[in-house]
Amino acid sequence: MATRDGSRATWISLGILAATAAVQLAIVAVSGSVALLADTIHNATDALTAIPLLIAFRLARRQPTRRYPYGYHRAEDVAGLVIVGLIAISAIAAVIEALNRLVHPQPLDAAGWVLAAGVLGLAGNEAVAQYRIRVGRRIGSAALVADGLHARTDGLTSLGVVIATLGVLAGFERADAIVALAITVPIGFTMVAAARAVLHRALDGTDESTLALIEAVAGVVPGVEHVEDARARWSGHRLMADLTVVVDGGLTVEAGHRIAEAARAALLQEVPRLADVTVHVDPHDDAHEHAAPA
Repeated sequence: MATRDGSRATWISLGILAATAAVQLAIVAVSGSVALLADTIHNATDALTAIPLLIAFRLARRQPTRRYPYGYHRAEDVAGLVIVGLIAISAIAAVIEALNRLVHPQPLDAAGWVLAAGVLGLAGNEAVAQYRIRVGRRIGSAALVADGLHARTDGLTSLGVVIATLGVLAGFERADAIVALAITVPIGFTMVAAARAVLHRALDGTDESTLALIEAVAGVVPGVEHVEDARARWSGHRLMADLTVVVDGGLTVEAGHRIAEAARAALLQEVPRLADVTVHVDPHDDAHEHAAPA
């Protein structure tokens, strides 16, 4: 269900951004605005980032195989890295074009249309950003959240287009190029933030509050004396965990298994976005012996 939600959010945002970029490109052709060109590049790039996400969500729906026994959910992490790379490429392209126009300024035509395009870009990108971030956080997709942050920075570039056009109309010829150059600064910060989030997931990072919740939920299951070696990692937008529960050493194997199953059921119910968990059982006496110094 989460994968379908992610796919739907990606398709809807792709359509909105593609339409926005197409309108802006037509206005770039008649106006020559380099700030609007930078904004159009970002919108087009943001639309293109939907492609690796759609591929990742599609792969995530495949069943595990002997070659990929854990499934294809990590494809979403790879898509997140691709998105970060596309953000970097779009920023570099905007810088190059802005520097060229700063050295060789050109007149801005159809200023009214450029203003309208800037407002359109701001509205379209912010709508897409809010939608992607909301769905991404709900399903636990770092890649979709990163894509939403990318759309939000593109909204800032659209606001820059409006400011640049007003500056040109006021008689400052290089305002268009200067604003286009300034637009790349928030894009750089967004790229760093998105890269940190995506790399954190790709390197099996999690947070202490998640582990604390896992330990707390398993620790109150009847028959569990305490919890050891709790670990968790993300596979795409699915949280995976494993832990050891220490039980009375005098219990039968069947009784220990029932406690483990009860702990697993409690964890799957109480821990948000937990897709699977492996619960190991250790008898109390053995755990004490392992902990004692040799």
